Amino acid sequence: MIKVSLISLGCAKNLVDSEIMVGHLHQAGMKVIPEAEKADVVIVNTCSFIDSSKEESIGHILEVHQHKGMRKRRKEQKLIVAGCMAQRFSKDLSTSLHDEVDAFIGLDQVTKVAPIIEEIYAKERGRAEAPVNLVAGRSTYIPDYDTPRFRLTPRHFAYVKIAEGCNHPCTFCIIPQIRGRHRSRTVASVVAEARQLVKEGVKELNLISQDTTFFGMDTWEERPNPRTPVDSARGTALTTLLRELNAIEGDFWIRLLYTHPAHWSDELIRTIAECPKVARYIDIPLQHISDRMLDRMQRETSGAYIRDLIRRIRAGLPGIAVRTTFIVGFPGETEADVDELCAFIEETKFERLGVFRYSQEEGTRGAKMPDQIPAKVKEARWHRLMALQHRIAGEVSQAWVGKRLKVLVEEPGVARGEADAPDIDGRVYVPRTLPVSEFATVTINAYRDYDLLALPAGEQPVVWKVARQAQ
Repeated sequence: MIKVSLISLGCAKNLVDSEIMVGHLHQAGMKVIPEAEKADVVIVNTCSFIDSSKEESIGHILEVHQHKGMRKRRKEQKLIVAGCMAQRFSKDLSTSLHDEVDAFIGLDQVTKVAPIIEEIYAKERGRAEAPVNLVAGRSTYIPDYDTPRFRLTPRHFAYVKIAEGCNHPCTFCIIPQIRGRHRSRTVASVVAEARQLVKEGVKELNLISQDTTFFGMDTWEERPNPRTPVDSARGTALTTLLRELNAIEGDFWIRLLYTHPAHWSDELIRTIAECPKVARYIDIPLQHISDRMLDRMQRETSGAYIRDLIRRIRAGLPGIAVRTTFIVGFPGETEADVDELCAFIEETKFERLGVFRYSQEEGTRGAKMPDQIPAKVKEARWHRLMALQHRIAGEVSQAWVGKRLKVLVEEPGVARGEADAPDIDGRVYVPRTLPVSEFATVTINAYRDYDLLALPAGEQPVVWKVARQAQ
């Protein structure tokens, strides 16, 4: 039996790809193990969104290669590089990692990983010196509800990929070139997957794609009434999906991640308000507020539109937790732009906020723009925004003291509230006696920065994470 170890890097969307690969490996009778050094084959599912993710991916590839060289008995170990970095740089990597890698597979080969491994072994004696490169063009694959998959998340939550690819022209982003054009699954397919997950005991369905609010818009020509104006049709497919998911029996949350501000609608706001299982939490990356910067980034929104949208969301969804991200240091950004962004953050008081330093990505229009910002300036601007948000987050957390909160227990003593997405947001520290993977209602009696405490007097948090930068 071939033993395979898979290292999954990057975002939740990449994790679903990893789960699909593991599902197909199990189906083929291969054994998946956690220890890379004991495996016959190691797969590194890479990320290449920004420079730091590429460096992390290369680091893991080289680490596996060093293990191959250092352990004589594992010298025959095969190494496969998959994911976004393979999709984007396979030709260059075939040359630079000539001796380290046995095969590069693209995003469309995740379901073919088992036969690819068998082929590597079958051709081992006569294979060419260069690694096998199976990446071909932009990705077109999208999973379905019955795609073999082995979940790598805890039993109580799952990621549901409702679409793949992206049609947006953002000048800082390489994702459309890697993952291809937007393509939605059908509502029926997503609902079938969700129903099965809930049956398995999942308490939280996290809907993901490059732009979840674009779900179904690539099939507008198929809408029942072609005469419906585009503006009023906007968001219809997603609202239909949310209502059908909300109708599934059981006690669970539906969390909406990765929404684009350009595709929000009053209908979507109203739908969330009318669906109690949809978490009062939205993830809506805004990237900036300055009209100059939004225009240079080609974000298809304006500062006035964004301000009005946040106002409408909060008016229609009282108590909603809004998570956003901003980019500092984009080419041409001035101190005046940063001042406007800080004033907007101060005024809006986002419940959750992250900041990226602009990464000059090869192949994007932003990378070729004049007026690139020095790294030290980016760093100073990042610290300025994070310090501001740190204070605001404390105010947001303080407002919870004395209130009751429904939480989902992650592990003994650690839970998440409705306003906290997996891995990126805060934690709620709770009594260790609360059952893991179940909902509980607790009373908040203290807070520390981004995290809330609901502990008996004298009990200390199991783990204390200081001022997580992901906030």
